[in-house]
Amino acid sequence: MSDRITVEVAYALPEKQKIVSLAVAAGTTAREAVRMAHLEQHFPTLGAEVFLEADLGIFGKALRKPDEHVLDAGDRVEVYRALINDPKLARKRRADKARAEK
Repeated sequence: MSDRITVEVAYALPEKQKIVSLAVAAGTTAREAVRMAHLEQHFPTLGAEVFLEADLGIFGKALRKPDEHVLDAGDRVEVYRALINDPKLARKRRADKARAEK
């Protein structure tokens, strides 16, 4: 049994995407994998803190505790961008506007 597993770390902007493949020690957490991926080298206009503080997920499922979530072989850690517009707030604004127009 190997003590290393292969995982991917993914980040995307509308105009550029990057997936970094890593061989990490078994027991590596999602947040540690993001640190090891050095995404700031691929997105130089963003600081490293953007990636280290971002919400994370595995294959589209958000992680509640990415600092504690231990990765499995083949996992793809997704680094999520901050929302520009809160969907709940946007929906409320549309509903308020529709009510006001009646």
